[in-house]
Amino acid sequence: MSSPGVGVVGFPIVDRALESRVRERLEEIERALLASVDSETPFVKAAARHLLEAGGKRFRPLLLLLAAEFGDPSARGIVPASLVVELTHVATLYHDDVMDEAALRRGAPSANARWDNSVAILTGDYLFAQASAIVADLGPEAVRIQAQTFSRLVQGQIRETVGPSDGDELAHYLSVVADKTASLIATAARFGAMMAGAEPEQERVLTDFGEQIGTLFQFSDDLLDIASDAAESGKTPGTDLREGVRTLPVLLARRSTDPSDARLLSLLDSDLTDDAAHRETLELLRSHRAMDEARAQIGRGAERARSLLRSLRSRWQRAGPGQAWSPRVRWARHPCTRGGPHAPPRRLRRRLPVVSMLLRCRASAVASLLPPASCAASRSSDVPTAGRTSSRPRAASASRPATGPAAARRARCRTRSSAPG
Repeated sequence: MSSPGVGVVGFPIVDRALESRVRERLEEIERALLASVDSETPFVKAAARHLLEAGGKRFRPLLLLLAAEFGDPSARGIVPASLVVELTHVATLYHDDVMDEAALRRGAPSANARWDNSVAILTGDYLFAQASAIVADLGPEAVRIQAQTFSRLVQGQIRETVGPSDGDELAHYLSVVADKTASLIATAARFGAMMAGAEPEQERVLTDFGEQIGTLFQFSDDLLDIASDAAESGKTPGTDLREGVRTLPVLLARRSTDPSDARLLSLLDSDLTDDAAHRETLELLRSHRAMDEARAQIGRGAERARSLLRSLRSRWQRAGPGQAWSPRVRWARHPCTRGGPHAPPRRLRRRLPVVSMLLRCRASAVASLLPPASCAASRSSDVPTAGRTSSRPRAASASRPATGPAAARRARCRTRSSAPG
């Protein structure tokens, strides 16, 4: 049996119709992104398009599109919501490059390097403004979620800049990652489910999945910075290490009280711009047990993310004839639907391939970082759990009235089914 081909952004194709649909939507989003930053001032337009045209994975819009498959993926709010999360993400890159004094971004000169810091900051502000204008048309609930997400982004950046206040560097770092990175990825998944009219429980599960995968996104980069080979990853190993950024493996190593780690701890507290010191630190870290602890942390997070998606899949698989466990299945057997009394509509049949595709999100990166199965028994379990329960952004999801095309269709079905005769 031949292996599946490679589809959108490198994920294996598990359903060609799904892959084609998502690819077409991503192309539509790409065109809309460029149009969304148009300006009567040519310089503003050029500066705003600078990083958009430099490329990017478009991971957040992709996750949003996949989450939308749990409802109506053709709902009118899907593309605008994708623009909101991607414009917000790109805006933070403009600001990050100023704070980091970065010269390159996505292989191109950063905006602050090409122009200056003022232009980069103002361009980021412009992208935030454009995102705000778009989300305003998606309703007050979407505006509230976007505002809370933006608040988490800013607070995470501030805490990263100020540093830990209680001396617990690792707990501080985990909270920064949750707010600065995971929050927007969680919102992407939530927007996809919400705009498509998915059930509140599905929206909650997909939001939790986004939070988990967003945290793993950062942890994977942390590990790759130390463990990767430049020829394979295209990145210079130890870049964060050289710049003094304390990533997950570094923070785990700094917790060591083993006397044999004295040299490594001394190097981690020194100036690593020196090539010889940097090289020695990198070699010591690569062989340190902190790397196994970091891999175990990623493995546990990946399993939590998979279990969330498996809960969606298992609920659907358990629902057979006579098991009306949810409004979706009852609606699937409603006389208004097509395909007979027990046949789920195409929207429900699409879900298993979607779950399978979501399970592969970041799978290749995570899998490459995990230790062999023989090491599983020795994995540490005392590392604090990454991420947070996003109670603030999700508080109103269960009581949110259903809106959009999907809800309208359900309402019409209920009206027709209750009519006399």
